[in-house]
Amino acid sequence: VAGFNEMGQIVRDEWLSTAELRPSVILDGFVIMPNHFHAIVIIHPVGATRRVAQGRNRCAENRCAENRCAENRATQRVAPTAGPGSGSIGAIVGQFKSAVTKRINHHRQTPGAPVWQRNYYERVIRNDRELAAIRQYITNNPLQWAQDENRPY
Repeated sequence: VAGFNEMGQIVRDEWLSTAELRPSVILDGFVIMPNHFHAIVIIHPVGATRRVAQGRNRCAENRCAENRCAENRATQRVAPTAGPGSGSIGAIVGQFKSAVTKRINHHRQTPGAPVWQRNYYERVIRNDRELAAIRQYITNNPLQWAQDENRPY
């Protein structure tokens, strides 16, 4: 793809393979920048599980639409983003970053060298307005590169 160096191409290829490896994942907008990456991931609730929370008198306000509340327990829907399982956002990001790191280090002949900063930032997109705003942010991100305070050059 024009515009990417070899490392950027590795990031792109690994990101696109994410949806191929995980049928419950849909990739939306993304942008690969010289020193960071933005993406929207849609996770189908196929991987959601039911858990019983003991000792709760009532459901949290933002969960009651999905929960059946009882006086001392709530059966709550747990999204795949919530836990450490293979379908969680943490697992998806971790596996993506690991695959990219291995390939880039192989390419540079620098085994074990860090490629990514530790952790990642996630945000749950709650409605179409937020989705449109984040898509616009991702689209415009390259235009802001000259003002990026972490720009290495």
